[in-house]
Amino acid sequence: MTNRILAPLLLIAAAAAADAEVIRIATRSIELTYMPDENGELIQIHFGLRDQAPQSPEQPKGPDSAGYGDPTAGSAYPGGGSVFVGKPAVSVRHADGNTSTVLHYLRHETTPEESGSLTRIELKDAHYPFHVDLMFRTREQEDIIEQWSVIRNGSDGEILLRDFASASLTFQGDENWLTHFHGSWANEMNIAESRLTAGTKLIENRYGTMGNLYVAPHFLLGLGGPVRENEGTVLLGSLAWSGNFALNFEVGLPGRLRVNAGIHPESSERHLPPGETFTTPRFIYTLSTRGAGEGSRRFHRWARKYGTRINGKPQFVLNNNWEATGFDFDEAKILDIIQASKDLGAELFLLDDGWFANGENARINDKAGLGDWEPNRERLPNGLKPLVDGAKSTGIEFGIWVEPEMVNVKSELYTNHPDWIVTQPHRPLSFRRNQLVLDMSRPEVREHAFRCIDETLKSAPGTVYLKWDSNSYMTHPGSSHLGPDRQSHLYVDFIHNLYQVMERVAEAYPDLTVMICSGGGGRVDYGSLAWFQQFWPSDNTDPLRRIPMQHAYSYFFPAATISSHVTHAGQRPPKFAFDVAMSGRLGMDLDPRKMPEEELATSKQGIEVYKTHLRDVVQFGDLYRLEAPGSGPRSSLNYVLEDRSKAALFAWQTADDESAAARTVKPGGLDPERRYRIEEVNVKPGDTSKLELHEQSRSGRELMEEGIKLPLARQFDSAVLLFTAH
Repeated sequence: MTNRILAPLLLIAAAAAADAEVIRIATRSIELTYMPDENGELIQIHFGLRDQAPQSPEQPKGPDSAGYGDPTAGSAYPGGGSVFVGKPAVSVRHADGNTSTVLHYLRHETTPEESGSLTRIELKDAHYPFHVDLMFRTREQEDIIEQWSVIRNGSDGEILLRDFASASLTFQGDENWLTHFHGSWANEMNIAESRLTAGTKLIENRYGTMGNLYVAPHFLLGLGGPVRENEGTVLLGSLAWSGNFALNFEVGLPGRLRVNAGIHPESSERHLPPGETFTTPRFIYTLSTRGAGEGSRRFHRWARKYGTRINGKPQFVLNNNWEATGFDFDEAKILDIIQASKDLGAELFLLDDGWFANGENARINDKAGLGDWEPNRERLPNGLKPLVDGAKSTGIEFGIWVEPEMVNVKSELYTNHPDWIVTQPHRPLSFRRNQLVLDMSRPEVREHAFRCIDETLKSAPGTVYLKWDSNSYMTHPGSSHLGPDRQSHLYVDFIHNLYQVMERVAEAYPDLTVMICSGGGGRVDYGSLAWFQQFWPSDNTDPLRRIPMQHAYSYFFPAATISSHVTHAGQRPPKFAFDVAMSGRLGMDLDPRKMPEEELATSKQGIEVYKTHLRDVVQFGDLYRLEAPGSGPRSSLNYVLEDRSKAALFAWQTADDESAAARTVKPGGLDPERRYRIEEVNVKPGDTSKLELHEQSRSGRELMEEGIKLPLARQFDSAVLLFTAH
C-alpha cells in the first residue's frame, strides 16, 4: 500500500477529512480495517471476515457523533485524560505535567513478509512530540494477527507512561460471552464463562514472576452468544507476556464492547527519557466464525511454526527421576534408573532437583543450595559427565533441571550477594518454597542466570534437554539496584531481562530442547515459549485432573508443547494414565526398577505405541475436541494429519455410565471421500479389542456423520483408535 504523510501537524485534521486512507490488516480469512476520521483520529471500522470488509467505506465522523462519551467508541488506540472517558490504551504525564493524550494518524506502511505482512501505523499526539506506532504482523495462512505498540518520547523532557496496552479492539453486539482461565498450584486452567454486561470485567494477575499460575493471559470471546466448539464467531486472544498482565473488557453503551490487552499498568509506571522507546508485548489473536475449534487449530499451526522452537522436531519420550527418588539419589542410583528407563523405551532421562551445592549448603532438601550451581560432590563425585556418558552408552539422551532466578538463604550466592534479591527495605524476608527471587533487573543477576546454565551444560557435554523452573512469585517487590524513582520499573524490567537470558541460551544452544516450568503452569504463555519447545502444565499429574486441564490448555497450545507425564498420582490404572498422557507430549515420572510386571508391560507397550503410531499425528496433527470434560461421563478428542492420511482418537471414561457404550463419538477432520482402516491400539496387554469396528474400514464421511461406538462404560475405561487412510 502506498504510504503518504497526510499533512504537517497543524493540518492533520483538514487533510484527513479531504483524503482519508483505508488501512487493511488482512490474513487469508479475516480483516481488521482502520480509517482516520474527519479530525485525524484513527478509527476501527471493521473486524471480521475478509470478504465482508467494506471496499469503499465512508469516512467516520468526529467525536461529537462518534460517541466519545461512550468508553467503547471505535478509536483504534484511545489516549487518556482527554475526551475519552473509558479505560485508555495509553495514558501519559508529559514533561510539563499535562496528563492528556490525543493521538492523530500520521502515516502507515505495509511490508510484505514470507508468512504475511508487517504493518506499522504511526500515531502522534496533536500537540506533543509523543508517538505511538501500532504494529501488526499477519500470518496469512494461519489467520493469526500479532499486534503490539512501540511508544516513543520525542520531547526534550522525561515523560511518565501510566497505561501502555498492546492492543485495543472494539466489537458490536449485546451478546458477548467471555471464557477465561483461573486456578492455583496443582489446580491450573479451570474454565470460567460469563456474559459481559454493562461495566468492566478485569482479568488480571500481579504475581510478578509467575504471571500465569493463578489467572492465565488467554481468553475466548463469544460474539453473539456463549463460546461453542464448531460454530459461532469467537475471538481467541493470548498475551505473550510472563509477568503481570491486564485484560480489560468494557461494555459501554448498549451494543459496544472494548477489549484492552497488555502489561498490567498498576505499580509499573514507566519513566521514558527523551528519545527513548518502550515496546509492549505481542497480543496474538484470531477471529473464527466456525467456533473455538477452528480458532484453536489456527493457534496450533501458528505455534508450531512461529510461536515456539519446535521447528518440526518430534519431541522426546522422557523419564524424570523426581517421583522415583526426590532428593535421595547418588550416581549409582541414577545410572540404574537411566538403564531401566532405556529398557522401558524412554528416549531421554531427566535429572531433576537435588544434584547441586556442597557442604552445609548441599541441596539435600529445598531449604538450601539454590544459587550454587556446582554438582554435589557426595552424590555426584565425578560431576554430571558420567551420567551423560552413561546415558549415551545405553542409547538414551540426558537432560538436567535448573532454577536460575532463585536463591536460598543457605547458599554461597546469598552469603556473597544479599543485595541481589527482590525485597523492600525494613521488611522481613518473605519466602515461598524456602527461597527468594533474584533481582533480574540487575545486570549481574542476568549474567549469573545465564552463567549457571552455560556452565552446567559445558560441564555435561552432550546434554540435550533442560528443564527451567521458577517456584516463587514476587513479594516485597523492591530493588536495591533501581533508584527510588524507578522502583515501578521492576516488574517489567525483570521479565525483559529474563527474556534476554532465555534468548541468549537459545542462541548459544540451538539444538537444546527446553521445557519451561514455574511451580507448574506459572509461565504458560507465548512470551516465554518463544525460547522453549515445551511447558509443564501442572504439578498435578493425576490423569483424571489432567483431562480437563489439558483440554483447557488446548484452546491455545498444541499437543507437542504440553508435557503430559504418567505418574502414580491418584493411583489410576496404568493403561488409563498412558492413554491420557499419550494425547500430549508423552513422558513419565516413574521408577521402572520397582514396577510390577503388569505395569511394566503396560508401560513398555504404551511407549512403543506412542513412538511408532501416535507421535506424528498427536504432535503435528490438527486437533478436534469432540466431547468436553464435564459435559458428560466421557471425554474425547482426535488429531488428524494435514494431508488427512491418518488420525488418532482418544476417549476416556471419567465416571461410570452403563449407557455410554451405546453412544457414538463422531471424529472430525477426516477426508469424507477416503476410506480409513480402524484399529484400536494400546489394548491392555493380554486383552483383545472389544471395538466393533476394530480392523474394519469405513469412509471418512460415514465416520464423521454416523460416528463410532466405543466399548467404554466404567470409570477409567479408555480407548485409543488409529484411523489410516487407504
